[in-house]
Amino acid sequence: MRRLAFMMFATLVISLSATHSIAADDWVALFDGKTLDGWQKADLGKAEYKVVDGTIYGKTVEGSPNTFLASKKQYGDFELEFEVKVHDKLNSGCQIRSRGKTQADVDEEATRTGKKNRNNQLGRFHGPQVEIEASPGQAGYVYGEATGRGWLSPEPQDKKHSHDHMKNGEWNQYRIVAKGPRIQTWINGEMVADLTDEAIFKSHPKGHIGLQVHGIKAGTGPYDVAWRNIRIREH
Repeated sequence: MRRLAFMMFATLVISLSATHSIAADDWVALFDGKTLDGWQKADLGKAEYKVVDGTIYGKTVEGSPNTFLASKKQYGDFELEFEVKVHDKLNSGCQIRSRGKTQADVDEEATRTGKKNRNNQLGRFHGPQVEIEASPGQAGYVYGEATGRGWLSPEPQDKKHSHDHMKNGEWNQYRIVAKGPRIQTWINGEMVADLTDEAIFKSHPKGHIGLQVHGIKAGTGPYDVAWRNIRIREH
């Protein structure tokens, strides 16, 4: 009887372990630490991306517009985690559900805003962006990169608002959860954004992950930003 009970207990433990292993395997690494396999540069921008010491290393190029290294695969609902270290003087970001502008995108924005501007060009990478910048600042909030909408998160729309969840000059851990029209973000375990935006979900329900090197003013830089331990779990 004891032997039978032990065997049943052992079977249960193995079963639970297998279930846990399967759940853990839901996470997929987006960066192997050695190559840029699975990534490609978006159409515009001249900033440099390469692998340095097990990181994706991005460096500014003076005169270049915003540049993005995009995942080849597209994602809809997901959890995304990564670590990032950014130069104190560089603005950066992580695009989600984003894409290069098609003619339909260009026409829609021109109609919606009533004007054409420098952001409204074919191939321009656009969509929701989770901000990356030094403290005090707006890191972790959601911006409508090249959408003509500016900040999607309400908090940064108050110019006096800022927080200090980013550790300047150090590695910082980001977590992003996108489910339907809701986007939530955390930095170093602290929740930053909890945004529900039906309009941006309607226009961008699915798209690429993008790592940004922001354009810089003439006579400044070079500045850099690096990412590591990038993984995603789809829902």
